[in-house]
Amino acid sequence: MAAKKKTSPKSTPQKTAKTARSEESAAPRPAAASDPAQAAPPVPAGSPAKLSAVDAAARVLSERRQALTCPELIAAMAAQGYWTSPAGKTPQATLHAALTREIKIKKDQSRFRKTERGKFALA
Repeated sequence: MAAKKKTSPKSTPQKTAKTARSEESAAPRPAAASDPAQAAPPVPAGSPAKLSAVDAAARVLSERRQALTCPELIAAMAAQGYWTSPAGKTPQATLHAALTREIKIKKDQSRFRKTERGKFALA
């Protein structure tokens, strides 16, 4: 008796929950800038642009001309109005990571240097 070869029926690909989600996220979304309620308020011509935390730290260090810890930097940046944390719980840890990352990546071109454990100064 000859054995009959079993073949599987041709199946059509089914959408899984994962592919359905990825297709939904790939759908074009309206630009946020087109919604005036969500657009960032324009910066007045007379005021300086908002600084990043790292740029504000560089400005504070250049004014103080001494090594400071990250909590001291955060307090000075907020007191002088250069930068305030956007509701972060640990802005000093975020600043420490950013300063350390710049030192590690840029090496000799970095604006900062570590003077001792936890203290940063301008290079």
